[in-house]
Amino acid sequence: MNLKDLKNEWINDFAQPMMIAGPCSAESEAQMLETARRMKETNAQVPIFRAGIWKPRTKPNGFEGVGVIGLNWLKKVKEEYGFKTATEVANAHHVFAALEADVDILWIGARSTVNPFTVQEIAQALRGTDKIVLVKNPVNPDLALWIGALERLLGQGITNLGVIHRGFSTYQKTKYRNNPNWQIALDFKSQFPNIPMLIDPSHICGNRTGLADITQEALNVGYQGAIIETHCNPDEAWSDASQQITPEVLAELIGNLKVRNTDLAGFEGEMGRHRTLISDLDFQLIELLSQRMKISEKIGKLKKENDIAIFQPERWKVITEYAIQKAVETGMSQEFIEKVFKAIHEESIEVQNNIMINR
Repeated sequence: MNLKDLKNEWINDFAQPMMIAGPCSAESEAQMLETARRMKETNAQVPIFRAGIWKPRTKPNGFEGVGVIGLNWLKKVKEEYGFKTATEVANAHHVFAALEADVDILWIGARSTVNPFTVQEIAQALRGTDKIVLVKNPVNPDLALWIGALERLLGQGITNLGVIHRGFSTYQKTKYRNNPNWQIALDFKSQFPNIPMLIDPSHICGNRTGLADITQEALNVGYQGAIIETHCNPDEAWSDASQQITPEVLAELIGNLKVRNTDLAGFEGEMGRHRTLISDLDFQLIELLSQRMKISEKIGKLKKENDIAIFQPERWKVITEYAIQKAVETGMSQEFIEKVFKAIHEESIEVQNNIMINR
């Protein structure tokens, strides 16, 4: 069996969109039960309560989770309020403890997904389980690593699989804690449309203000649910306080979400015409880019003949300023235009570099 053959019928056991919510970290029994109680009282459609039991941290001496005792609090949440439960596992010890506590859904975090040895250890510990196992994208934008993690799990007979898109680390300063890089997630979804995909807006945003927009964007492109950090007193949370919301705010967020219809019945003709126009414009863009790169080759030859450095900061400054000006004039996103021109400029430098080296 391969990933494309999976049925993943487990997703049908949950209302759509499937929502997972709860605190970033389990801190105390009282905190867990109060959060669960208030989530229940809001009547929000959240069937799964999450909490971090073990918390990986970049530096030592920070709060790294309460450990196994927190699993007892998760069990109590399940018993008293009827939620299914979910937590992250990062090694075999975590897996065995979570399975013993009958946690319903386990997920592999981004820092673990990036390490094939860690994923293999977790997969072997989970061997043959019928629990739902979700895999977060790796911290770096590497689609093959993400797919490979799922293949390792499948290799151990684990078939109730899904993924969580939580964004990717970047050295660039953006409005996101972790850049969504939507295209990587959509490439995954395109290759494996049968594997349920959830959005993690909490880790993408790193704050409370963008959660609703990111969640809605994900639903707009066919994601099946979300995992959102929710705390009874977010400002006092022991970890990631700025990105957690109260159960009441969560209920409002969920209530305002709109699930898009995936059935194109009645719209095929009009949609087809628009897509044909886009395909035509895409072809023209490729032709124009090809012509631009041929001019870059000519410039590269001139630079080589005259021993001129490839990168000219003043020229790049003119290009970016003009691009931003045109973005404003046309009502397009400045951030998008900057990304496009940066990619074009990097390719031009690569073209000219090849000329410098090879000709």
